[in-house]
Amino acid sequence: MRSLVIVLGDQLDAASSAFDDFDPGRDLVWMAEVREESTHVWSSRIRIALFLAAMRHHALALRSMGRRVDYVRLGDAGNAGSLAGELRRALARWKPARVLMTAPGDWRVLKALRSAASSAGYAIEVRDDRHFFCTVREFSALAEGRRSLRMEPFYRQMRRRHDVLMNGDEPVGDRWNFDAENQRPFPPGGPGFLPERLRVEPDDLTREVLTMVEREFPDHPGTLSDFDWPVTREQALLAMDRFITDRLPEFGQWQDAMWPQTPWLWHAQLSAAMNLKLLGAREVVARAEQAWRDGHAPLATVEGFIRQVLGWREYVRGVYWTRMPALASGNALGAEGTLPGFYWTGDTEMACLADALRQTLRLGYAHHIQRLMVTGLFALLLGVRPDRVHAWYLAVYVDAVEWVELPNTLGMSQFADGGQMTSKPYVASGKYIERMSSGRHCARCPYRPDLRTGPDACPFTTLYWDFLLRHRSRFSTHPRLGAQVRHLERLSDTEVQAIRGQARQLRERCSAH
Repeated sequence: MRSLVIVLGDQLDAASSAFDDFDPGRDLVWMAEVREESTHVWSSRIRIALFLAAMRHHALALRSMGRRVDYVRLGDAGNAGSLAGELRRALARWKPARVLMTAPGDWRVLKALRSAASSAGYAIEVRDDRHFFCTVREFSALAEGRRSLRMEPFYRQMRRRHDVLMNGDEPVGDRWNFDAENQRPFPPGGPGFLPERLRVEPDDLTREVLTMVEREFPDHPGTLSDFDWPVTREQALLAMDRFITDRLPEFGQWQDAMWPQTPWLWHAQLSAAMNLKLLGAREVVARAEQAWRDGHAPLATVEGFIRQVLGWREYVRGVYWTRMPALASGNALGAEGTLPGFYWTGDTEMACLADALRQTLRLGYAHHIQRLMVTGLFALLLGVRPDRVHAWYLAVYVDAVEWVELPNTLGMSQFADGGQMTSKPYVASGKYIERMSSGRHCARCPYRPDLRTGPDACPFTTLYWDFLLRHRSRFSTHPRLGAQVRHLERLSDTEVQAIRGQARQLRERCSAH
């Protein structure tokens, strides 16, 4: 055998760089299901099922193309339980001349595979992942010599370099950013008519996986009763078509809005398929831009969507691979609290938090404002240790691959990197949630977002003021957060003590939950 080609669960692209010179007569694809990838964090059953169902379908697709595949299933006799252990077994079994792969999305996995290969006398040839617009080397060159590289200048450079939404060297519409048009709450009557997202009925192979996951991971969180995610390239293309045709035109203006018990709204829900590599970033961006050029979707909404893919998604990948492993241990605000147990059950009186948590555990999904400004915000204000928040996000969301989840959680959501990614912590009181849900979450909640102390005070609001008090010296002269900190001057000593006391009681209740 010439080549053993490693394909991981988030590399399900038959045209990836690992296959550039693939010879069916001399090369072999190696794929393995291992328990460690579901237990190094307490992965939800829906996340486990998505990865395994997509992997099994991909192996079938590769075989139909005439490629030999050595596929190890979770229940196979002798399964070593880890990717490193299974790779060592595969190398002993096949004795290839070389081992190669496309760059993985997880620093831990790359380190483990390299170590396993080295112990068997091999050096893995790691090839660039063409799924992305920007290579890690290019990002590193852009970031060299800077304390921080912000997303906005990076995004503009990517737009210019790849000629996306450009008119020569200037942005179409003469503006780079349409956030002002893209951050509206729903009107009082709610979102109104919502087009149906693509729902994929599980086939026999997927149902086999669902049954196996229920059997093998009975104590893991979440449910499989609503599993309908795309698990093949063909299904992912249909999901993209449905979004571009039906929901992209209205996506932009409502992308930050929330509404109780309405999970999907106008969002794409394509990130899971993209992170599995069932869809390519370039084709998604091209389809969105073409929708604007065809007059099907307004510029503001298309720019808002492309900003998330070509801008933020590429940016966080660059941050991850240029700052690991130090990024994973960041804790700039010195948070040491535990994650409340209700993050695994959704059993809390806070209506907005219960809605986001229960939806997450049932569907493996929540949109970016629910993640950043509900579940993430509460953990930040409460003072949960950032690595515990990271482990939860990695465990529960179907689109969670570490290269994208960890920087988003530790850098953007928890400010654990001290401001290298974002210029200020994303902190707000319950009034923000009231505004972005048009008051509907708060109308269903026993707490009032305008109160910071007392039995009816919103925990978000109490903890927001406590956060400013705890970090007053750090942010008092901050150019973006300083104005919020200066509001503390209006508080009397009695009010300060009441806020601190109520925040302490909230932490005690959350740690005991």
